[in-house]
Amino acid sequence: MISSYTDLLNAANAEPEPQRLLFVFCRAELPDDASESEKAAFASGEGGALVPVVCVDKALDDVTDFGALVDESRQTGQMWDVVFVAAMSGRGGVQPTTDEAQQPLTMMVESIRLGHLGNYLPLDRKGQAIALG
Repeated sequence: MISSYTDLLNAANAEPEPQRLLFVFCRAELPDDASESEKAAFASGEGGALVPVVCVDKALDDVTDFGALVDESRQTGQMWDVVFVAAMSGRGGVQPTTDEAQQPLTMMVESIRLGHLGNYLPLDRKGQAIALG
């Protein structure tokens, strides 16, 4: 059971093939046509839609500290509420490249836009797994 970013790194490092991590940072937004009850729920931290604002792929060696990842995300100027993470396996002992990660990362962004979140690990700004729904 993965309940934190540290757990994720441990699991990825335990895989037989080298891993590349895919990150999609999302901001919670309230639709313009939201009802009063939806607005109230959103104000209390519930509901809304998750909108991808930044995506990136990283080698495991480049993301050993969640705090550093958060700091790097600040440099984009985009505020975010949740980051979705997926792992991509290499082959023959070779880690996937950024070029190889581009299509899966694009598909991940589209999947999240459509609300299909089940294949990804959602983490809060502290690197703790969260339950959505």
